[in-house]
Amino acid sequence: METRQLFMRAWASVLILLLTMPPGLIAQQQPEAGTVFKPEELEQIVAPIALHPDDLIAQILMASTYPLEVVQAERFTKQNANLKGDALTTALEKQDWDPSVKSLVNFPQVLTMMSEKLDWTQRLGDAFLADEKKVLDTIQSLRAKAQAAGNLKTTKEQTVIVEEKIIKIEPANPQVVYVPTYNPTVVYGAWPYPAYPPYSYYPPGYMAGSAFWFAAGVGMGAAWGYAWGNSNWNGGDVNINNSRNTNINNNIDRSKYAKQQPSGGQGKWQHNAEHRKGVSYRDQGTAQKFNRASTNDAIKSRDQFRGRAEQGRQDLGRGGLGDRGGAGGQGGLGDRGGAGNRGGASQLGGGGDRGGAGGRAGTMDRGGGSSFGGSSGSRGGAFQGVDRGGSSARSASSRGSSSRASSGGGSRGGGGGSRGGGGGGRGGGGGGRRR
Repeated sequence: METRQLFMRAWASVLILLLTMPPGLIAQQQPEAGTVFKPEELEQIVAPIALHPDDLIAQILMASTYPLEVVQAERFTKQNANLKGDALTTALEKQDWDPSVKSLVNFPQVLTMMSEKLDWTQRLGDAFLADEKKVLDTIQSLRAKAQAAGNLKTTKEQTVIVEEKIIKIEPANPQVVYVPTYNPTVVYGAWPYPAYPPYSYYPPGYMAGSAFWFAAGVGMGAAWGYAWGNSNWNGGDVNINNSRNTNINNNIDRSKYAKQQPSGGQGKWQHNAEHRKGVSYRDQGTAQKFNRASTNDAIKSRDQFRGRAEQGRQDLGRGGLGDRGGAGGQGGLGDRGGAGNRGGASQLGGGGDRGGAGGRAGTMDRGGGSSFGGSSGSRGGAFQGVDRGGSSARSASSRGSSSRASSGGGSRGGGGGSRGGGGGGRGGGGGGRRR
């Protein structure tokens, strides 16, 4: 009896210590920037894009650090599929997205992949922010493996150039870009990391079993005028030049972007935290680097947003964009790129509007029947905490926690709402009904 009392007293002391710890102290135990991903995780992450053309890869890497804008651009592309030329430029100039995101409007297939697989997109962005050189070196390593396996070669769609140890991929016709689709476990040879199976994506029409498959070529349209990034393989970074592609689109006010970008639109690319639009960073080191250190409340709210992934996906699938363009009424994507009409956090969690990733690893099954699966690391949803709308996020977090602990009540907010939040009636958090 005495031993039990001593144990209970010790346990009570531990609880008191935890409750009196300064907010954010536990959050500071996250890994620092640069120590986030193992080499095998990096290969897993970049596998689906490593064999894309160089310039397209540069835009994808930059855009992946702005996942909320990627979602907005993907919606814009669907809603404005008929816009071309000057009309498209005029519409894009009204959007406050980063130029790299705008450039991808030229490639709807890529935007769809990134929007549907938000968890992957955010992991790619996290890895790129942590260490650009490691990401670019990993891409080169995978290209070397594909070439050694006999699966990377010059074709009528692409030109493969080897300069010393650098492998470049360029369009065979500078005016037309073909985006390849392939099975990573085939094209790179035997995959050496069973615990980290590579991500993959198969768009509609993909011919299963093909080592390489190209969809129809994409002409260099007006949106590609915003493609200012260039993969600097030797330097281990991406360089930008806002004077690129003026022959494609000379109706862009490039001086406006020079004022907005940390680099002034020239030289080494620098991440602009303003385009992050409240999406939290993976670790404190990266957040502090961009003066966006996560609060304890924002970190705790991430769990709640995982539970909202299925609700957000269902809302998007039904076209329910809330009363101001958001994904649901209290935390969707606002019509001005913010975090919804109440300053809350995004409900998208980890899924695009076509049934992509749920609250955790994506299991989308389209076209070839394979998924963007594998291990998705410790994180589930794509938007796991928003720095803006702090008070709303804090109150939502506490409501969500109590909601999950009970029967999953609230009509929209908590972890288990009636639309399938954390554990609701439609198969919450994890995958939903669209696998």
